[in-house]
Amino acid sequence: MSATISPPDIRDDLYGPVSRLMRREDWERLYADDIEAILRLKKTRNAVILAHNYQTPEIFHCVSDIRGDSLALARVAQDVEADVIVMAGVHFMAETAKLLNPQKTVLIPDDRAGCSLAEGITAENVRMLKQTYPGVPVVTYVNSSADVKAESDICCTSGNARRVVESLGVPRVIMIPDEYLARNIGAETGIEMLTWPAHCEVHEQFTPQEIRQYRRLHPGVTVIAHPECPPEVVAEADYSGSTAQMIEYVAEKKPEKVLLVTECSMSDNLAAQFRQTEFVRPCNLCPHMKRITLAGIRRALETMETQVTIPDDVADRARLAVERMLAV
Repeated sequence: MSATISPPDIRDDLYGPVSRLMRREDWERLYADDIEAILRLKKTRNAVILAHNYQTPEIFHCVSDIRGDSLALARVAQDVEADVIVMAGVHFMAETAKLLNPQKTVLIPDDRAGCSLAEGITAENVRMLKQTYPGVPVVTYVNSSADVKAESDICCTSGNARRVVESLGVPRVIMIPDEYLARNIGAETGIEMLTWPAHCEVHEQFTPQEIRQYRRLHPGVTVIAHPECPPEVVAEADYSGSTAQMIEYVAEKKPEKVLLVTECSMSDNLAAQFRQTEFVRPCNLCPHMKRITLAGIRRALETMETQVTIPDDVADRARLAVERMLAV
């Protein structure tokens, strides 16, 4: 496979392999001014940068201190030894970091970085569901606002959803807001899922026909799907798991060729880490994640904006749901 150096907004053709196997030094050269400024500001502010797996490589590899999926970031946020946390992710992730670190300053570089799942349900919707199904526990995906978490019994992530649901020991649960994640977990566990019609705007784009087309064009490719995908897409995959579980799978199995059925920056980041594997994928970008840029991170550390705040009464209840998840 050839390596080319190009800016991160230049993407591959729909069915092409990852063409730009860039190394960290390539990104450091392209974005030297912002990277140097951010590294300096981190020391001045006593700050750490938490980066989700969907961040672009120049953020993920060059300035972040802690990387992972939403569960890993939630766990690490509890023990961060810093005065300032910068969330290189979307707003609900910054809220979760603030819930677990109420005394720290948590910054989101762009407060427009939302999430279709978090925006797909409100606290009022949850209260309505609880009235409709009294006594049924509410399991809420972390891709949700603090207001929604505050109305929930326990949170989950795509990586621990099955474990959380099974820990409740009940025949049915209300699982919100991601309908597809709930249906996929229901199929795995046999537990009845009362769902809400919200979806990830990236993962809902994938289709079984598309996956079959990739298999025809790339014989022998290993297909790894995120559980936010529709169940019929997950059924076409060889493996389904959270972004952290995807990384673990590639590290352990060392497949020659992989299709990651998720946000396409995952392929960019893993291609730099697992250079023996060829990554082929569609390029479905999360528009919210891509609002986070090096320039935005630099500006956040310079201005200390935008700070994430949560009303105390909401934070106390939402924190309990997150802490119950972490205990599981």
